[in-house]
Amino acid sequence: MTAAPQDNLSALYPAHLAEIQQRSADALSACRRDTLAIAAGQPHLWFLDDEGYPFRANPHFLHWLPLAEAPGSWIVFTPGHKPKLVFLQPRDYWHVVPAAPSGYWTQHFDIVTIRTPDAARVHLPKDPARCAILGEANAAVGDFAPNNPEAALHLLHYRRALKTPYEVTLMRVASKLGVHGHRAAEKAFRAGLSEFDIHCRYLEATRLTEHELPYGNIIALDAHGAVLHYMHQDRNPPAHAHSFLIDAGGRFHGYASDITRTYASPDADEWQALIDAVDTSQQGFCAKVRTGQDYAQLHLHAHHVLMQMMHEQGFITCSAEAAVANGISSAFFPHGLGHLIGLQVHDVAGFARDESGATIPKPDGHPYPYLRCTRTLAPGMAVTIEPGLYFIDMLLAELKTKPAAKDVVWNKVDAFRKYGGIRIEDDVVCTSDSPLNLTREAFAAV
Repeated sequence: MTAAPQDNLSALYPAHLAEIQQRSADALSACRRDTLAIAAGQPHLWFLDDEGYPFRANPHFLHWLPLAEAPGSWIVFTPGHKPKLVFLQPRDYWHVVPAAPSGYWTQHFDIVTIRTPDAARVHLPKDPARCAILGEANAAVGDFAPNNPEAALHLLHYRRALKTPYEVTLMRVASKLGVHGHRAAEKAFRAGLSEFDIHCRYLEATRLTEHELPYGNIIALDAHGAVLHYMHQDRNPPAHAHSFLIDAGGRFHGYASDITRTYASPDADEWQALIDAVDTSQQGFCAKVRTGQDYAQLHLHAHHVLMQMMHEQGFITCSAEAAVANGISSAFFPHGLGHLIGLQVHDVAGFARDESGATIPKPDGHPYPYLRCTRTLAPGMAVTIEPGLYFIDMLLAELKTKPAAKDVVWNKVDAFRKYGGIRIEDDVVCTSDSPLNLTREAFAAV
């Protein structure tokens, strides 16, 4: 299975940490505090139950170090001083206790080990009022409770869109993990397996448990591909599957990959032709992930390109420009082109104008309602590029009631409903040179 290039991570981490320390110092200045304290967080229980949800660490905590399974731990940083990790390693024979910190990053921290969550208090600053404390409310230790100053969060979120080389390396590993799963899932589809069994093959290939995935797998056969977030997973396979859409990723040290592919059965030539056309268009959009590109304009460009393709393939009779203007494109491509990605699948600050919290609003009206990013791309920004074409009964029924319905070749559209939909998604990093497509790179390597 894919392993991290440890020597490379060791070489890259000091510069990453220095960058995080500088950002944190600037965030403290912005909110007029002296010390930054970040809680890894605590697990949440289900309502009226003593069982709970799988633990997911605070992304601000993971930004500093690759310690994804450390509930109850803290990072404390005062500019000019070595950062401190307060590491909770409880005495517990009911559960697996987190292993003692080790690896390339530990030498950069003063590490204190505690046995109970409350024991962290003596290792945290005395005066909470002088601290920016980031985390959920349930992470509080006595009087030391998260306050999440907005000025600090706005700055940290805005800059987090710019990935360091260390972060890109972690995302590269996450991409390879996801691609292992995608290769196994395609083979399972070709073998006629059910959605549930395809999902199981994905987990086996990635060596990830369900709670370690960055998000719930979308495993959709035939018309299920028309449900954008389909997560039902039928246990029984169809008599003959015509199409397969899989949206699934990997996660490594907290960093996510988000990958989507669509496949056709050998006898679905017309569907394969449409997949190929979307794939060609998608690669054109990926090539535009360059410095200075307005992401909202790239989204609009995608609508025009996809509608030109729909016109050429005989689904619509009007021009691409008319199909965008009259709302046809939103019926077939009803979501955004993509989003920022990193420590969170839908990473923060996609609408941020600057470090102050000001935003760049989505343009009004069609085709922008579900746009997730309005920023101008810059080196280090990682985004998904995920155009789609779908045959969604609800949206097509609405389209039939509009004047634009006359421009749709309905007998052809109806013939494609059984296939569900197409989505093709890559994770792409904007660099000072050509775009770095982590997904295509991983597919080529695996």
